[in-house]
Amino acid sequence: MQRSLSSKTLGKLPAVQHLHPSIRDFALELGHTQPCYVLQSKDIVVLSQPKEFLALLLEMIHRARKRIFLSSLYIGTSEQYLIAALEESLQNNPSLHVHLHLDYNRSTRPGPVSTASLLSPLTEAFPDRVHTYFFKSPKLKGLMAKFVPRRFDEGWGTWHAKIYGVDNEVLISGANLNESYFIDRQDRYLHFKSSLLSDYCHSFLRTMEPFCYRLQSGNLGTQYTLSRPTTHLHPERIEDEAGKALQTFQTRSLLSSLENLGEADQQDGKEVLIFPIIQAGQFGMREEEACLDLLFKYLDQYSISSGLRPLIDFTSGYFSLAEPYQTLLQRSYADCRILCASPLANGFFGSSGVSGRIPEGYTFLEQRFWRGVQRVGRIWKDGHGIELREWEKDGWTYHAKGLWISPPPDAADKPEPPVLTLFGSTNLNSRSANLDVELAFIMAIPSTENDSMRKLRQSLRDEVEGLREHAVPWRGTERKVRPGTKLLVNLVGGML
Repeated sequence: MQRSLSSKTLGKLPAVQHLHPSIRDFALELGHTQPCYVLQSKDIVVLSQPKEFLALLLEMIHRARKRIFLSSLYIGTSEQYLIAALEESLQNNPSLHVHLHLDYNRSTRPGPVSTASLLSPLTEAFPDRVHTYFFKSPKLKGLMAKFVPRRFDEGWGTWHAKIYGVDNEVLISGANLNESYFIDRQDRYLHFKSSLLSDYCHSFLRTMEPFCYRLQSGNLGTQYTLSRPTTHLHPERIEDEAGKALQTFQTRSLLSSLENLGEADQQDGKEVLIFPIIQAGQFGMREEEACLDLLFKYLDQYSISSGLRPLIDFTSGYFSLAEPYQTLLQRSYADCRILCASPLANGFFGSSGVSGRIPEGYTFLEQRFWRGVQRVGRIWKDGHGIELREWEKDGWTYHAKGLWISPPPDAADKPEPPVLTLFGSTNLNSRSANLDVELAFIMAIPSTENDSMRKLRQSLRDEVEGLREHAVPWRGTERKVRPGTKLLVNLVGGML
């Protein structure tokens, strides 16, 4: 019943009817399993610079009236002005509530100041209106948890969703709330005005609250107290219940979105489709894998039937593709341009100790991937195949991730702007697939010729070209990887 309802509802939407043939059937199939929200293109803005991300985030906090919800890996301990902005908004709006969702291990690192201690005074000042939660991965448990140094405990999974919302708008990114992400760490940033999408994101966070530690009021100075998750389960035994909660949430969101879609076709201009995707491998939620498998299936069907090749632009600041994704790329009929971070643009470049080997480790993984491309004869040539380039900008690091699908060139051989993009927190690697809690989104845009749709598609093209402006030929084959690094990657590669 659910499947027939989604097909009937989605199939009638102008948004689906006007999608490019390369992605139309994919969107219809995706609507069977994923919630779907329809927006006007004018309510979507694609940003390109860290400073724009910060400016918009502060503006959103300033204009919030009912709710602020921020989800990130952590908040940097030097971001006092961000806390001050939250405090000012709370003071000016007595009915405002702030919901913060962060990673436990990253936010409670030992030291003079941590994210948790930074937020403690805010919780103390507004105990009934500031709700701060820390997710702790249950993967690291028992004796292992006692012996793994705090610096490395994130390797067993983190809270990785990056959602920044207020009232009926939401800013979705891969960036954390830390100084470098506001200045010289390149990421992606998409802003949406939509009560339904904003409600979905907020409800996603609320769904995970029972499985998280909560910051308590009644603390002194930089001291803080965390209460254990409210679920009856031990914090290290939440996998099954958390998975069920997420699955139930997603099913309810799907059904409610279908009800709203029945009305959306009567509203002028709402033709951009947004599909949320949850990936939480340790909880059995693997929607990202299923969606990508489906995407490549329909792209290949289109290529075979039409004899034309769509273009996939793919990027990740931490390029260590999960094995299933490598297979999809290497066997696809579509052309693919991949952009990864050069070692100099890797966030761990120059780190001390074992962390300093991480950029070298990614080089090793890139070399392994490229040998696979060579084996299947897909090396880029004459505008076709698979191309690998690396991002490098003096003094900057690279953290962007996602993919864009562009139709084949038109009759005049002019490149077409993207009609689909995947964005959000996922790095599309083994760690994202199996360990972290990720929230990503697929946006499908009609290929109609009206100005608003062309403008949105052009903004995605500008985004791709802006990132590729700093792309240089991949030089991984020239780089030597030490035996110790190879051993390290073979032991813990799934955590990178």
